[in-house]
Amino acid sequence: MDYVFIDEVQNVENFQKAVDGLFIKKNVDLYITGSNAYLLSGELSTLLSGRYVEIKMLPLSFKEYLSAFPEGVDKQEKLLDYFKYGALPQTVELFKINPDTINSYLDGVFSTVVYKDIMMRNKINNKLILESVIKYIFSNIGSQITTKKISDTLISMGRKTSNHTVENYISAYLEAYLLYKVDRVDIKGKNILASGYKYYCVDTGFRNYLLGKKASQDMGHILENIVYLELIRRGYKVYTGKIDDLEIDFVAENNKGLAYYQVALTTRDEKTLERELKSLQKTGDYYPKYILTMDRDLETDYLGITKINVIDWLLNILP
Repeated sequence: MDYVFIDEVQNVENFQKAVDGLFIKKNVDLYITGSNAYLLSGELSTLLSGRYVEIKMLPLSFKEYLSAFPEGVDKQEKLLDYFKYGALPQTVELFKINPDTINSYLDGVFSTVVYKDIMMRNKINNKLILESVIKYIFSNIGSQITTKKISDTLISMGRKTSNHTVENYISAYLEAYLLYKVDRVDIKGKNILASGYKYYCVDTGFRNYLLGKKASQDMGHILENIVYLELIRRGYKVYTGKIDDLEIDFVAENNKGLAYYQVALTTRDEKTLERELKSLQKTGDYYPKYILTMDRDLETDYLGITKINVIDWLLNILP
């Protein structure tokens, strides 16, 4: 058996036919990789229909990240490093040697993705507007965002653009897997809403690199981003939830049903706890409901709603 690995195969013209030609050989076990959704779109998907297994890759989970360090390290301290530097494998290695070199590495990765997978593929010339769009989204992860709001903000900063351009640029970032878009579902009506999308970044290290000091100003939404990525790692289809005038951070769905998640840095303040519980209590169903928090002094159950320390949850100690 010949094992064939082709990296970034989508960069080769007419690669689909070459891949199909290799695939049909009985003595070839073929693996192709790519960093863009374009890889399995169009002709290749048609040629290989039903004959391939797609494995979607993400940066390291916190459990994987932690395994790179000696046992007994302060898990909360490492989680904060995970927030700041992200979890690309090379980032972890650089952290051990010299954390000051991480931004240079992330700059190289980000620039390569933006230039090759976005600007060249989509024939985009305005790099300033392209980067301004993702900086705006990274500044507002976990918040409802519209293309109009982004374009209006950029125009107010003197950067000429339009809703259509912003929409195209967001689509390009989604195809390059730098961003993830989360639909909003009406929990009572069970339907997907046409507005109120939220976006999360593929790696919080990129966010820290692009935003600098401003990146640490919204730790609650950074934690939300980490939880979102972990949910999709675990195979869930993830939505944000609306119930009357209240919001639920994540509605996670798999073949077993639904689970609801609220994410908060702390719920020690009674008003914060009441707010997080209120929306979960209104769902009117008996699916599992969780509040994930950095708190260690936990009340484990509030009438069927379980409060879990997020580190325990990330390490799979709890569901």
